[in-house]
Amino acid sequence: MLEGMSLRKSERIVGVSHVTLFYWRHKILNALKLDEINALTGIIEMDETYILESQKGNKNITHRKPRKRGGKSQYRGISNEQICILVARDRNKNTISKVSSRGRILKPKVEQIVGKYLSKDNVICTDKWRAYKAYFKEKGIEHYRIKPEDSGHVIKGIYHIQNVNSYHSRLKGWLDRFKGVSTKYLDNYLEWFKFLDSISHNAGSMGIKTMLINGCLFKVSDTYKSIRTAGFEIS
Repeated sequence: MLEGMSLRKSERIVGVSHVTLFYWRHKILNALKLDEINALTGIIEMDETYILESQKGNKNITHRKPRKRGGKSQYRGISNEQICILVARDRNKNTISKVSSRGRILKPKVEQIVGKYLSKDNVICTDKWRAYKAYFKEKGIEHYRIKPEDSGHVIKGIYHIQNVNSYHSRLKGWLDRFKGVSTKYLDNYLEWFKFLDSISHNAGSMGIKTMLINGCLFKVSDTYKSIRTAGFEIS
């Protein structure tokens, strides 16, 4: 997992089937998801990115035609075929990265995903999407909206969303190796990448030790059946 090996290659090394390795992978990731930070601190950059919905492996798609190799959305721009991922990241690289919704994020989803990690001591930097403006005005949290006309996309020399946008770029580049990720498992892959990013993708002994320890901190009750039959229900 740290070296980015495929299940087929790992199968030859570990000596168990790639199907078993798939379920082991998701049990580990479900445990890592429970290892959350308590709060984001200081200046927080927040922005969303979008990935085309995928029902990879599902042979009973009814609401649209199946796509080959991921395919393209039938709509231009952001639509309900796009899955919104909200990323919030402070300058200490503490990160929240979760699936939010189909299409554009709305104010209730901002509260649901990041509300408990914020306080009035924070300063928030976002793009100009109106859901952010409404939410942070309601919460009374200092908020800077980065607009295209802002010089260098920076306000007062320190308020920008460059770090979070760089995170988006690295995330999407890493996801490309999987040739499409089923949306119902996407939160797990977000957790996987966040962990790799936090250890600077170190696949050495310290990285392995960190993953083993973090993966054993929390009890999970997942079974092969519960992982396989997991659904994706989101508005």
